[in-house]
Amino acid sequence: MNFKRTITSLFLLFVLSQAFPQEVISWKFSLQDRGNGEVELVADATIQQGWHMYDSALPDNGPYPTSISFDEINGAETIGDFQATGKQATVKYDPVFEMNIGTFDNSARFIQRLRVIDKESFRIAGDVRAQACDDRSCTPPIPNEFSFGPADLPATVTAVAPAAASVITPAEPTDTSVDYSPAAMPVEVDKEQLWTPVIEELKVLGSSHGDKSSLWSIFLKGLLWGFAALLTPCVWPMIPITVSFFLNRNKKIRKKAVADAAIYGASIITIYVALGLVITAIFGASALNNLATSAVFNLIFFSLLFLFAISFLGAFELVLPASWTNKMDNKVDSTSGLISLFFMAFTLALVSFSCTGPIIGWLLVEAATQGSYLSPAVGMFGFAIALSIPFTLFAIFPSWLKTLPKSGSWLNSVKVVLGFIVLAVSMKFLSVADLSNGWGILTRDIFLVIWIVLFTILGLYLLGKVKFHGDSDIAHITVPRLLLSIFSLAFALYLLPGLWGAPLKPVSSILPPLSTQDFRLNEVSLNTVYTDYETGMAVAAQTGKPALITFGGHGCVNCHKMDATVLVDEKVKGLIDNEFVYILLMVDERAKLPQVVEVDENGKRVKLKTVGDKWSYLQRHKFGAQSQPYYVILDHSGKPVAPAHAYDENIASYVNFLETGLKNFKK
Repeated sequence: MNFKRTITSLFLLFVLSQAFPQEVISWKFSLQDRGNGEVELVADATIQQGWHMYDSALPDNGPYPTSISFDEINGAETIGDFQATGKQATVKYDPVFEMNIGTFDNSARFIQRLRVIDKESFRIAGDVRAQACDDRSCTPPIPNEFSFGPADLPATVTAVAPAAASVITPAEPTDTSVDYSPAAMPVEVDKEQLWTPVIEELKVLGSSHGDKSSLWSIFLKGLLWGFAALLTPCVWPMIPITVSFFLNRNKKIRKKAVADAAIYGASIITIYVALGLVITAIFGASALNNLATSAVFNLIFFSLLFLFAISFLGAFELVLPASWTNKMDNKVDSTSGLISLFFMAFTLALVSFSCTGPIIGWLLVEAATQGSYLSPAVGMFGFAIALSIPFTLFAIFPSWLKTLPKSGSWLNSVKVVLGFIVLAVSMKFLSVADLSNGWGILTRDIFLVIWIVLFTILGLYLLGKVKFHGDSDIAHITVPRLLLSIFSLAFALYLLPGLWGAPLKPVSSILPPLSTQDFRLNEVSLNTVYTDYETGMAVAAQTGKPALITFGGHGCVNCHKMDATVLVDEKVKGLIDNEFVYILLMVDERAKLPQVVEVDENGKRVKLKTVGDKWSYLQRHKFGAQSQPYYVILDHSGKPVAPAHAYDENIASYVNFLETGLKNFKK
């Protein structure tokens, strides 16, 4: 009971944390006297749960470090570097950047020491920037401004003589890669129109996109797993037994037997659909949507599926308490009519749990990660339909019972095959947890080796070369076993080139990203990339192509993953190079703008000092988004022609995004 309460509490805490969103990083600034005329500018950061921010001391060519920038320093001079104090950063090796990187979770404190040389003229102003990332996206390093004057100094501070000249000169523009002058534009563009917000237009496009395809997908998976459950030792023998019971119970009225079987099948559907609805009611859609990216819950899913898999392989049986089954039997005996048939269906669900439990568990895990209210219920609906069909059909056509294959060791073989499949799929959830925690344990090549070994052993098992508990000797190989063995061994051989960097498109959405692989034979990049929004849009107007805008970041891990796995795909690269003008806007680009630009944002004056500030503001202002990676396709007036796209390593999904935008643009 305590275990159940603990699990329920964890889920409720997770749901509540998702129900009340907050700023990813919030800052508080203060001044503290350190004696001898020195003060510390203290920057305290509070980091939202599930996110991490980077340290201030990072190697070159890494992610965006937490940094400070002064616009004004009067009556003081800086001492030393801006650095973390107190709690130390957690340093881990990052395979994407190929370096050790320090990060903070929950909270961090940074300080910049200053020497006060004139209390009356003392004034400092500037900003602190930090980038936060979770396991799917990153925020831009938005400036968090601070300013302090003489009245803010602690009363105990005394001024001292300067140790060095304290002169702050405006920084010169360092970005020489982009020419912002009008002469650089291939054709004239309406900049005001290009910057006009399109948030409502994106909502309209997004609402028409819907999630029908994912619901159909989960329904078909439920149907498939339901038919698979029929072939297990716990369910298959129940078909002739249960149908014979209906026919013997209503010998004189065959129509009544058929009606009872139909009600029995409907009861099975009701029970399993209700289970799916209960899952959604307990956890809520927002929580289900986040399960796909939560490291903790992906580890729980992996553990459950691993447990189910070894149960199918014969290590043990998952059996519900016998008292539950006995109670259901008593209910069947003590009731009549529709209620009796419902309890019979409930008894079937309990009796067959040792075989159907792992399948249901896997299906609910898969449905939950679809992030829709209806996904668990739709999955269970498909599963229950497949499970109920034979009971109804064989009651209508009882002569078919004679054609059913007899129970035997082949049913145990079905369980073992399902065990291998569930074990292989469980690796996907372990991979998500591994990537989000940065362990670097389950790299793409290790993942592939595990799959190659699993499907090779499965192929040998089907040929009778490997035996498990409950298996009988195979006198001869049947055609179905031979075909399944060929498929399994062929799939293992297909995976082999992936060890050298082959994309393996059909399973690319399941595998870890290519960036985690130690060895790759080829590196692919896009032909032409524009790094200025207006310039790229002018080229799009001149060439008559739609513009593909990508908001990324030098320090955005998932941006690099998308570049290394999706954008290098032959079809994706071909579409972008031939059909689009590709515009890449880095929101953490540190190059200074020719001059500081002030804009109004939500009633607040915001200073845009760097190229990254400009692109970050564009993303927030025009598209109402601020996480990266973020992709949107625009026409020549700056209007979206397809729903925006975010981090998703499913190549087929990205191709659909491009093709939808291209089709709508041509209309």
